[in-house]
Amino acid sequence: MARRVLFARVAALATLLLGAAFLAVVPAYAGSVTATFAKQSSWDGGYTAQITVRNDSGGAVNGWKVEFDLPQGSVGAYWDALQTNQDGRYTFTNREYNGAVPVGGSVTFGFNATGTGTPANCRINGNSCEGSTTPTTTTTTTTSVVQPPAGDKLLVGYLHTSFANGSGYVRMKDVPNEWGVIQLAFAEPTSVTSGELRFSLCPAAECPNVESEAEFIAGIKEKQAQGKKVLISIGGQNGQVQLTTTAGRDAFVRSVSAIIDRYGLNGLDIDFEGHSLYLDAGDTDFKNPKTPVIVNLISALKTLKAKYGSGFTLTMAPETFFVQLGYQHYGGQGGADNRAGSYLPVIHALRADLTLLHVQQYNSGPIMAPDNQYKQMPSVDFHVAMGDMVLGGFPVRGDANNVFQGLRQDQVALGLPASVNAGNGHTPVAAVHKVLDCLMKGQNCESYKPRGTYPGLRGLMSWSINWDRFNGGEFSKQHYAYLNR
Repeated sequence: MARRVLFARVAALATLLLGAAFLAVVPAYAGSVTATFAKQSSWDGGYTAQITVRNDSGGAVNGWKVEFDLPQGSVGAYWDALQTNQDGRYTFTNREYNGAVPVGGSVTFGFNATGTGTPANCRINGNSCEGSTTPTTTTTTTTSVVQPPAGDKLLVGYLHTSFANGSGYVRMKDVPNEWGVIQLAFAEPTSVTSGELRFSLCPAAECPNVESEAEFIAGIKEKQAQGKKVLISIGGQNGQVQLTTTAGRDAFVRSVSAIIDRYGLNGLDIDFEGHSLYLDAGDTDFKNPKTPVIVNLISALKTLKAKYGSGFTLTMAPETFFVQLGYQHYGGQGGADNRAGSYLPVIHALRADLTLLHVQQYNSGPIMAPDNQYKQMPSVDFHVAMGDMVLGGFPVRGDANNVFQGLRQDQVALGLPASVNAGNGHTPVAAVHKVLDCLMKGQNCESYKPRGTYPGLRGLMSWSINWDRFNGGEFSKQHYAYLNR
């Protein structure tokens, strides 16, 4: 993303989930809290399942816990819940955004399983998942927070925090309500290879209306109380970060932790651009990377995730060059740039921990799509194809035996500039809504037809909150309204 003038710069086994029907349903009784299991799709050796937690009791539920055994199988990927496993007894608890279930309401979570065994001995909040005639109240102590303003759909926006960029400074407390995830731009390294990150508010000489640090932190807490996430974004156009050594990796973990702790943030956004990531000669398998800058970044992010636990929010904002270009080129093979597709091993290694991938679908050259045609930004076909590639997956370098699997739909947002001032490739509102119609509903598509329909697409990311305000709030107001129809 360009810091001073421009800023360039995320699915759940899509082909398996399309058009699937419920195969098994556990009956529920009125007057209780129930957990209903249903298979959504099956394949050789496994299936995808959804569990619906429904509240038909006489009072609100403020936290839930579903437990069951899984004979002849095991749980793999899961979503919209936190999961633990003790000797084959699986426990799923609510996330911060879906713990509150009003009377008559329901929430869902899902998982992929190996084998053919289905849940047995199921309990919800200590009672039978089938319910009972006696009203059930929760016994958990999970604290719920206000749902983000777009429910399960999000607008992600970058906030110029350490600089002004000509668009004007926006105080944290003044960030409009439409933005569900706020990315603080940017923390930058003391040198390219040090791993030491520094972050501070915009100098008053550049941003005359900048708030004090105490006011900034208070603003963060206020946004978090509204259900929003506030993250520190690392890198940007000027912030080259190369973790070439384990010492640099450790410094990265230490300094990022210090920033998160100082400001009480929810997590981290990786916006590595330029020459931060690349692949050494001979490093050709994205599932088993060898290049130090890749290996050390993966290790650092896993360490941060382990330190802060399941509530840690991790997002990534790569350019198309580092992701979708991997369909045609990977690393320096065949004389290509050694940075081509270099985010793929990081995304793959962190797919179980990744909250959102929002590729920057702007400031991009032509990209070849799975139909083997080049797509030019900012066309509808370009945005649909780029989204389809991270949702539906693609063979790396066209090799059908080496496929980058698509992410879960809730992990993917599309990255766009907020206005013509914000980046090369601004897309008018009506065209963006055509893109969303095509990807989420299979409607209003142009020549490129996505390989699936993705109603769970999480939303949109934009550079930036500041440029959107500069443009009268068109991006946030129009797209928030579309996502909330």
